[in-house]
Amino acid sequence: MAEPGSKYAVVVARFNSLITKGLLEGAMETFEAHGVPKENVDVAWVPGSFEMPVIAKSMAKSGKYAGVVCIGAVIRGATTHYDAVVSAATSGVLNCSVDTGVPVIFGVLTTDDLEQALDRTGGKVGNKGGEAALTAVETATLLAKLKKEGKATW
Repeated sequence: MAEPGSKYAVVVARFNSLITKGLLEGAMETFEAHGVPKENVDVAWVPGSFEMPVIAKSMAKSGKYAGVVCIGAVIRGATTHYDAVVSAATSGVLNCSVDTGVPVIFGVLTTDDLEQALDRTGGKVGNKGGEAALTAVETATLLAKLKKEGKATW
């Protein structure tokens, strides 16, 4: 369960919104199931996964959120654009977390095709948006516990 009163942010890419809307729904359901009411979750929509890190870092640095979840879907195409976007988004999100001390979770699907993405949006493989939200709650709760015990600082 989440720390009482904790707030979370979700940064969602509009690109491939058929997928990202489903991932967001899974995240919101998971937050609620773990004690985070929807009014304690702020959602920010960005154009695509490439733009996520700057918004995620800004929200993490605000001090308002126990964690930030980044949701997107990058589907491989015929060009190398996929590799550039995935690399930038992955390292950008990781750096947000390391730089701010706030759990910033990578909930970006990186798939070869639309079918694989749909399978991970409540299909055969579950909902990866929900998994990302759970990771945020678990990591933020652990970090808060370690800080209270004097075993972690920031």
